[in-house]
Order: sequence, then structure tokens, then C-alpha cells
Amino acid sequence: MTLKVLYEDNHLIAVYKPAGVLVQGDATGDESLMDVVKGYLKEKYAKKGNVFLGLLHRLDRGVEGIVLFAKTSKGAARLSEQFRNHEVKKTYEALVEGRVSKNKQTLINYLVKDEKKNVVQVYDDNIPGSLRAELDYEKIKDVGQNTLLRINLKTGRPHQIRSQLAYLGHPIVGDKKYGAKEIWKSGAIALAAVSLEFEAATIKERKILSINLKWD
Repeated sequence: MTLKVLYEDNHLIAVYKPAGVLVQGDATGDESLMDVVKGYLKEKYAKKGNVFLGLLHRLDRGVEGIVLFAKTSKGAARLSEQFRNHEVKKTYEALVEGRVSKNKQTLINYLVKDEKKNVVQVYDDNIPGSLRAELDYEKIKDVGQNTLLRINLKTGRPHQIRSQLAYLGHPIVGDKKYGAKEIWKSGAIALAAVSLEFEAATIKERKILSINLKWD
């Protein structure tokens, strides 16, 4: 894949992840985004031996959008703390099946992941072993019989957006795992991480990265 770098400084690098690409390598042995970024850094800076690259957050394989990595241990420590403290603002766009009635809404649920099936169950109440999940959504526009939403993720749980929107009755287009009937692009679901806001690793400066996508 051809790497698209969105931001880079001495400690951090943000890149665009296409849908269908793994963030981190797994048992499939398929090329991952981390592999590609490490290759880019090794070549650009003529590094010998292993290249340090800190994984700060993930996107599911079928999701496209912005991924931020750390180039140094200091960058990894500073940004990991921001992610833990929910100081990183993550905004997504999702094309969901059906017409969403409310223009704005906060969704609060409790999630339990089945690790064997790699699927998340959603509950209204806090049950043993569940994790609290919160997001806000805002309706952008209708797209045919579907709805484009902008999502502000408050907690970063596995499959959170996918499972909460499906539980609402509006699965993401292409997300068969969570009940979608419509097909999206091959190997993809209609979900993208379109904006990431964080503080630089070593200076008090807020960074805002964004991408524009067409959903029509």
C-alpha cells in the first residue's frame, strides 16, 4: 500500500488507514499499517536495525481513517496518558441503515465482548463483566434511505460504535456482523475516523487532524 502521512513531528506520526488494512499484524500474516509505517521511517531516516513505533490506538480492519503512532518512547508515554484520560477527541462518520429520527442523541450502554466470537453484546444496565460505553451522535444528512452521522466517541471500547448503533436499530452499512443488510465496499464497513484532536508530546499545542470523505 502507498502510505499517506497526515502529520509528523519528532515524536508522533499520523497516517491514513484504508479500509481492509490491519493496524497491527495478526495470525493472518497480512501486511499491517505498522509494518508500512516502520518501513517508511526506516527509509526516510536511514535507520539501522529495528524501528521503534508505539501503538496508541486501533481501528477495526474494515474501518478507514486517521491512526496516530508514537515515534519515540516519550511520545508513546505522553499520548498514551492522554488516551487513558480521555483527553484525545476522536470523531467518526458513519453511514447507517435507515432514517435516524433524532438529530442529536447521547447513547450510554454497557458492553460485554465475546472473545471467541469477536462480537459485542449491548445492555441497558450495568451487568457483571460489562464496560460502560458512551458516545454522542449528530445527524449530518440523509443519503437515500440511509443516514450519515457524525459521532463523538467518549469511551473507546471494542466495536463500540458498531454495536451501539446496531442496538439503536441502525447498523452501519456493510457491517454484517451487527445485522446490516446492505453491502458497502469490499472488506469495509461505512465507518471512518475523520478527526483526531490531541496535545503535542512535548509542547503545549493542540493538534487537530481531519480528513474529508464522500459518502454519496
